[in-house]
Amino acid sequence: MVSAVDHDQQRPRLDLDELHRTWASYGHEMLLHDPGGEAECLVRRGELLAPADSLDTVLVRCHRWVDRVHHDEDLLLARIRLREAERDHCVELAWETPGVSVNNVHLGSPVMFGAPVMWGTGGEPECTPPLPEPPAAHWDPPVVVGVLDTGCDPHPWFADRPGFVAVPEELDADDDSGQDRQAGHGTFVSGVVLQHAPGVVLRPQRVLSSLGFTDDRAVAAGLRALRRSAQERGEQVDVVVLTSGCHTADDRCPELLAAELSAMAPAVVVAAAGNHGHSRPFWPAAAPEVLGVAATGSDGKITGFSGTGDWVGAAAPGVDVRSCFVRLAPGGGRRFGYASWSGTSFAAPRVAAAIATVLQLDRDPERARELVEHCYPYASAVPAPVPAE
Repeated sequence: MVSAVDHDQQRPRLDLDELHRTWASYGHEMLLHDPGGEAECLVRRGELLAPADSLDTVLVRCHRWVDRVHHDEDLLLARIRLREAERDHCVELAWETPGVSVNNVHLGSPVMFGAPVMWGTGGEPECTPPLPEPPAAHWDPPVVVGVLDTGCDPHPWFADRPGFVAVPEELDADDDSGQDRQAGHGTFVSGVVLQHAPGVVLRPQRVLSSLGFTDDRAVAAGLRALRRSAQERGEQVDVVVLTSGCHTADDRCPELLAAELSAMAPAVVVAAAGNHGHSRPFWPAAAPEVLGVAATGSDGKITGFSGTGDWVGAAAPGVDVRSCFVRLAPGGGRRFGYASWSGTSFAAPRVAAAIATVLQLDRDPERARELVEHCYPYASAVPAPVPAE
């Protein structure tokens, strides 16, 4: 992996067009809206979303564009598939039709080039020893942290912890005999949480593909599933970590996502600020009920790749972060080890762990958030502007 310690400003910016072409090559139908423009965003091509209870009204307005409708009973949602001739115009049709929205594509938030460097049980032949396992700890009352990501494998760090339920990673979704670019991401993120809050109860949910993308509907469904499973266990979700996000054509939070985020209260929701390197709002991190987290480098300043802006509430280390990892082994098996990775994906779980630690002592989520924002301040991590020549 390219070293990032002293060269953050030289990291290439995230290229949505490149990602769009890569994912299209795997058969995923997406649309890059306004390429290179102020409204640039990636959406599911030809797909509109509408609340199930308003579908009849919506179809009266747009029936001539509709090919078919899929019903999502869990989210009480209708997924409207447009006719081929209209599929490239789904963003404009959503603007013109009250009650519908596009299905925005979300990106995972590790730095999207290279691959994590792995050592320990295999991978890159690094001489660095394995990381120490987080100490066994039992917090009473429990603090439950939901991690919405690619899943979480039964790495030795997790396997024997009370209450842990693995959500195995998909390592080779494209069946090319190689590890997918974001496979192992959720295991890595969960390891960051555990290193800094060893007594938490981890509840992973798979919402992000191993290729590095998801969408509004999948993230909303993951949030709802997290709440439902907690209710079935008699638990309360205290902290939620979201490491993916999106830009939108109107720079507003997708309505479906906003509704599910509000329903997570009183949990503190923490989200990665993205690796696009500018201040355009990145959702859900920019939502007012969410604590958006930027990444800092070895100098304690915001990295060149991190999302920035007044919607960011905290900043934490996000360069060459080390954690546990899972890798595809020859023959299709798995091997566990440790890795170094960079991105706001790995700053967010650090902050989430700090909030969980405070909640173990003080169950007030607002006070916990405020204290952690003070401990991981964003404003003081923003580099001073370079004087004009």
